[in-house]
Amino acid sequence: MEVIYYGHSCFEVHYNEHRILFDPFIRPNPKAASIDLSSINPTLIAISHAHGDHIADAESIAKQCGAPILANYEITSWFAEKGVEQTIGMNTGGTYRSSDLSISLTQALHSSSFPDGRYGGNPNGFALNFGTRRFYYAGDTDLFGDMRLIGQHYNPEFAFLPIGDHFTMGYERAAEAAKLLNVKSVIGMHFDTFPPIEIDHEKVQQHFSREGIRLIIPSIGETIKM
Repeated sequence: MEVIYYGHSCFEVHYNEHRILFDPFIRPNPKAASIDLSSINPTLIAISHAHGDHIADAESIAKQCGAPILANYEITSWFAEKGVEQTIGMNTGGTYRSSDLSISLTQALHSSSFPDGRYGGNPNGFALNFGTRRFYYAGDTDLFGDMRLIGQHYNPEFAFLPIGDHFTMGYERAAEAAKLLNVKSVIGMHFDTFPPIEIDHEKVQQHFSREGIRLIIPSIGETIKM
């Protein structure tokens, strides 16, 4: 499995024929200026919530490659109105299944509204199962006790967790989340993009190390083997 980091909370996960893009926010992020948007060609776009720093490039990427957008019903309806032809509208607790892939929408503790102020439905995370590989993408969230149930039910091998604080949980609560999920590897996200979420990389790494958890703090453009 390959994971490509495009900055903020945007990742593309490659496994077999699947190329799943999460929360595309690239062009408005000056730190991701090196990323060529036209080269991104996912088979599916998954959006956790409606905030601009998670949807900014979803419409253009969906239209350039024809990939469906998978998200809650409010988000997919908004994109359908903008001319995105393929959408998969869901809600919390539901599971989308296609060949060897299943994607379940989990809860997240956050808010969700579009840049135009329209209601964006409930925020979500995603539990993915490729049959032989499994992981959890938390979206923007605080720590919550039912992460233990997500770990028990979906049995993820690793998790994408926000670590930047201020708008989401910080690194200490993210380490607690990893324990509830029963994962030993975490890919950090939602950090360094804006001044309020800048982190001390060494301090954060040391905390996870003390907790016995492997933390990957990716660099923009980096490809990670998982």
